[in-house]
Amino acid sequence: MKHGKKYAEAAKQIDRATQYEVAEAVALVKKTAVAKFDETIEAHVRLGVDGRHADQQVRGAVVLPHGTGKSVRVLVFAKGDKLTEAENAGADHVGGEELIPKIQNDGWFEFDVVVATPDMMGVVGRLGRVLGPKGLMPNPKAGTVTMDVAKAVEDIKAGKIEYRLDKANIIHCPVGKASFSEEQLTENFDTLMEALVKAKPASAKGQYFKSVTLASTMGPGVKVNPQKYA
Repeated sequence: MKHGKKYAEAAKQIDRATQYEVAEAVALVKKTAVAKFDETIEAHVRLGVDGRHADQQVRGAVVLPHGTGKSVRVLVFAKGDKLTEAENAGADHVGGEELIPKIQNDGWFEFDVVVATPDMMGVVGRLGRVLGPKGLMPNPKAGTVTMDVAKAVEDIKAGKIEYRLDKANIIHCPVGKASFSEEQLTENFDTLMEALVKAKPASAKGQYFKSVTLASTMGPGVKVNPQKYA
């Protein structure tokens, strides 16, 4: 993959063999985020688990203290009073059965997160084929299948992010924007790492954090020393 001049210049400032302390890594990622837009800063955490085994799955959600810097559109599947609760909490779209054809047939995806009450999961389940591959299926572990729709919506709007292993046992999560202060990015990153420590499966043996990298959308990766979280 060929990178541009800006990337090459930025990459020169980073020693690929070094695992930087968190504060230093955050400062470097901010410094090397030189695109013309406000880049997202992401954490990429390779875990010493095998996600193919159910007892080694790592999945959950955490509210970042400073949010992600992105406004998130929330769709809530509910009925009765819960629709009003969701609306009052700031949900962008609320509804039930009538939304199925809109999503399935018309390809309507004006939302980033889907929340559903447990009694609506039968309806939402019919959308599994379209929502599943996009990672939009509500899940109790992520707190998106709940009767407390108001709290779910408020948490998501406040900066709640979901984390889950990909096929290579890596977790990819946004921890803010390049315009955030170093303190904000550090606090968000610490919060994510602490959540991952708590989510460590009892059956995971050996080194849990195999590698931790911070990178901006267009910038080079900066390795982080995960020692303080071990």
